[in-house]
Amino acid sequence: MRAMQLCRAAPIEENPLVMVDRDTLEPGEGEVLLRVNVCGLCHTDLHTVEGEIKPPTLPVIPGHQVVGAVDTIGPGVYGHSVGDRVGVPWLYRACGECDYCQRGEENLCPQARFTGFHVDGGYAEYMIAEERYLLPIPDGIKDEDAAPLLCAGIIGYRSLRMADLHPGERLGLVGFGASAHLAIQVARHWDCDVYVFTRSDGHRRLAEELGASWVGGSEDAAPELLDRAVIFAPVGDLVPVTLEKVRPGGTLAINAIHMSSIPEMEYALIYGERTLRSVANATYRDGVEFIHLAAEIPIRVSMKLYELEEANQALLDIKQSRIDGAGVLKI
Repeated sequence: MRAMQLCRAAPIEENPLVMVDRDTLEPGEGEVLLRVNVCGLCHTDLHTVEGEIKPPTLPVIPGHQVVGAVDTIGPGVYGHSVGDRVGVPWLYRACGECDYCQRGEENLCPQARFTGFHVDGGYAEYMIAEERYLLPIPDGIKDEDAAPLLCAGIIGYRSLRMADLHPGERLGLVGFGASAHLAIQVARHWDCDVYVFTRSDGHRRLAEELGASWVGGSEDAAPELLDRAVIFAPVGDLVPVTLEKVRPGGTLAINAIHMSSIPEMEYALIYGERTLRSVANATYRDGVEFIHLAAEIPIRVSMKLYELEEANQALLDIKQSRIDGAGVLKI
């Protein structure tokens, strides 16, 4: 099978992903072999390829927003059949036994394994997946629209929940890439006023099209104090800047697996019972809930398609904010 493989982390400008021809594996106990149709592109892939977060072993095939069809079923698989269309998210598996898993917090499981990081992902024609963590894809959602929902959408949905967002509140979204352009549609579905902070003209236009009440830069004051906010950009300097815009009793959630250092800030920014919290991965339940909600709204995906061999260019476009919405590899 063809795959874009990472053997050595390097700046994406150096084209570190290399096309290889790999043997197709047989699925083991509880596993399926998927024929990959499409794979969404994520900022986490860029962090992995550039070495800002480090997989335990190399080489590895990135990609964790995978839509494909079941090709081969391994022993102990009873809930899926050959030909089923399914999604593979970032959470590849968890232990199911630790305190976190028992509380329904498998996103925090110390033994959790993540797709395209601990195990080979979807920048390939085929991949192995765990049946327990496969997500059903509603018939009404096309492959290329479904792919960004599997991480950008799910983690954006969890970020809104972790920000304690209630219907009708004022929400700030800082950064407006793949995840935020899906999260705004959930917030608008909940009748929230959404203020978007982004420097890209294309992202600003998309935010307005998707119902933002106000659009500006991170240095700008919002028309009113925010009840809740989510930072999507991996820039620590944005934390104190955004906290200034959040009301007492409000919440700021950080949606980033990697972020530059948060600078020293005055206690007054967190005083007033403001909450500052990180968002770490997502649970299987988050995925099931969000995919159902995405079909109900229905979520509109702004998306740019790339061929598999264009993966380096696609990640460079993400780095340089040249994609308005999400990027997707067509396998």
